[in-house]
Amino acid sequence: MGEMGEPRTAWERTVIPPRTARLILRQWRPSDLEPFAQLNADPEVMRFFPAPLSREESDALAERIRLRIEEAGVGLFALELRESGEFLGFTGLNPMPEWSPGSGFLEIGWRLRREAWGRGYATEAALECLRFAGEHGVPEVWSLTARLNIPSIAVMRRIGLEYVAALDHPDVDGPLKPHVFYRRGLT
Repeated sequence: MGEMGEPRTAWERTVIPPRTARLILRQWRPSDLEPFAQLNADPEVMRFFPAPLSREESDALAERIRLRIEEAGVGLFALELRESGEFLGFTGLNPMPEWSPGSGFLEIGWRLRREAWGRGYATEAALECLRFAGEHGVPEVWSLTARLNIPSIAVMRRIGLEYVAALDHPDVDGPLKPHVFYRRGLT
């Protein structure tokens, strides 16, 4: 599909079955764009990133994510609350940056609306992504974040990732420049 299509495809229903009790990980839909833009514009959600995103930047990011899933079968899946269908953010797998020690492997990442914090959704969805990766022969998964991002580091530890290294992010300046890297073997 050239643009975000609303219909659910057979692929969308089978890539990651909704195996958690509370969450569905799925391909992106047009209805996700508005809540995703609100999430990306929230300074508190984006405090460990260089800046909040404009609506145009957020929509472009969602389209890149959607295309990656469509082309590669894996990516940063839209995260939905199973009970209500509410869009919570994303969780998924993406290539690690080339400049990083985990280059060539997949990164596990997440970004959730502030209202979804503190409920275990990031951990639950990340564990489902690790299960999915392991079932598909991924040997190890990495994660990175700004050293100041204690909440994400806590999720990394809860899902069994271990500290590997600290390194300055080449595209970030200021207090967010120092990043930490965690990894977990799956095989």
